[in-house]
Amino acid sequence: MKSSLVPRRKKIGEILVGKGLITAEQLADFLRTQKGTSKPLGQLLLEEDILSSEELTTIIGEQLGIPHIWLRKGLIDPRIVHVLPKEKALHFQVIPMFKINNILTLATADPHAFFVFDEISKITGLEVQPVLCRVDDIIDAIHECYQKEVSMDEVMAHIDESDIELVKSSFEREISEIAEMAEGSPVVNWTNMVLLRAIRDGASDIHIEPEPGRFRVRLRIDGVLYELMSSKIEMHAAVVSRLKVMANLDIAERRIPQDGRIQVHVEGRKVDLRFSSMPGIHGEKVVLRILDKSKAMLDLNTLGFTPVILDRFKSLLRRPHGLLLVCGPTGSGKTTTLYSAMTMLNAPEKNLVTIEDPVEYQLDRINQNQVREYIGLSFSRFLKHALRQDPDIIMVGEIRDRETAEIAIQASLTGHLVLSTLHTNDSPSAITRLLEMGIEPYLISSSLLASLAQRLVRTICPECKSDYYPPKEVLQDLGCNKTKQVKLSRGKGCSHCYDSGFKGRTGLYELFEMDEGLQSLILTNPTIDVLHEYLRKNGQGTLQVMGYEKVLERVTTIEEVKRVTSVDT
Repeated sequence: MKSSLVPRRKKIGEILVGKGLITAEQLADFLRTQKGTSKPLGQLLLEEDILSSEELTTIIGEQLGIPHIWLRKGLIDPRIVHVLPKEKALHFQVIPMFKINNILTLATADPHAFFVFDEISKITGLEVQPVLCRVDDIIDAIHECYQKEVSMDEVMAHIDESDIELVKSSFEREISEIAEMAEGSPVVNWTNMVLLRAIRDGASDIHIEPEPGRFRVRLRIDGVLYELMSSKIEMHAAVVSRLKVMANLDIAERRIPQDGRIQVHVEGRKVDLRFSSMPGIHGEKVVLRILDKSKAMLDLNTLGFTPVILDRFKSLLRRPHGLLLVCGPTGSGKTTTLYSAMTMLNAPEKNLVTIEDPVEYQLDRINQNQVREYIGLSFSRFLKHALRQDPDIIMVGEIRDRETAEIAIQASLTGHLVLSTLHTNDSPSAITRLLEMGIEPYLISSSLLASLAQRLVRTICPECKSDYYPPKEVLQDLGCNKTKQVKLSRGKGCSHCYDSGFKGRTGLYELFEMDEGLQSLILTNPTIDVLHEYLRKNGQGTLQVMGYEKVLERVTTIEEVKRVTSVDT
């Protein structure tokens, strides 16, 4: 009677068939082979490449009732790891994660290591609850977490000083002794570690944020912030001072915001960092923008354009004169698109001039200029002077006001190709924005070649990508035939993608090209609804439509497309 109450443990073959990884017929074949070879079923599946070793471990864990997780930052309580000595953790290839009441959650790669769980239970006096993780992630976590309680010098000892090196200017060699004192400080090593990790992980920004009792470090990767670590608040002022020294700023000034620039050598290349500090109630918050030219994709062919829109956009860039606008919110990749366009146009017989705020990447054979508002060098004033420099192509970082818009349009009407950006949600809004600035409709219709709106969507992580069949409601959103079976993809989340299911980004593009019909429409001073309707009937497709195409191509997910295009009409 008692045994009937205990649920029957599923066999591995049943789980595999239930998940659709093999068919019942394949299972029968493998079981027949197993009888002849006496090999475990799991080993046969590995030999036939039906499963990876990690997938097999996950399924065995499911069979035994042990959950599988991706070990990531924030899941491990640094105060708990030391209940088990480091040498034991390395020997057993396990790491304590956290404790709730008398239960210790333990990360392991071996679901059958029951003797290990018993041994750790005796050592700690706690009941052990195992969870399955990759062995490489466990080893990395051991080396990182077991050094939390030792001295800062030991924490940073594994960092090779040649990995990251500050590019010093002549001014820095003349600063006071405070910089020299910091050279050998543990704070220098801590700062180097954070910079190195952020650059290697492909982060675009580092946020150092003070809070009561601690300060945390977050990295923006593929447009989303992830927490990297937190440290005691006592270190915060020293870390901020170190970064200010690197940026040649006043370390004694904490009452007002400061901006600066840092350049470091990382793994044989130069990486620029833009420093920005902002005083808050708990101390100064610092944001570092990472400008890694070696990681920047400055090639139009790699940005995610559909073939049709890419051909049309390249054709527009070859025009001898006119105005081309790239539109989108902050962080949508507008600057990268402009730099890629300038790279394509860069030729010895052309004079290319840029006016930027700030100059993000230095390009060969292009005359780049930095706006300096504090001395009166605004976009409009710089643009006036640039026209006297015999330019063929001018890139204006952003059109912010009527004066800049008027000069850019006049330049485009007098034989120059002008590229610029506008902060609008979609391509038709670029026209209404210019009209709102007070630009005459006939000037817009005569000068504007096209407006290109764009967004960046995260792409599915290739390491944890899996296929599925969506419900009918999703197919309806995608505009598919609900009777047709369509396979889509999504990421499960893994250590390679910060457990997000996404790795990298690609662009969505909406091109609104000028034609005779649009020229006539602009002269009527149209509303945004009228322009949207014209785009729907005559354009290449909206941002959301372009995004859904990438969903069907299994590049991204429908949830991600909706996230970045939800403000669009």
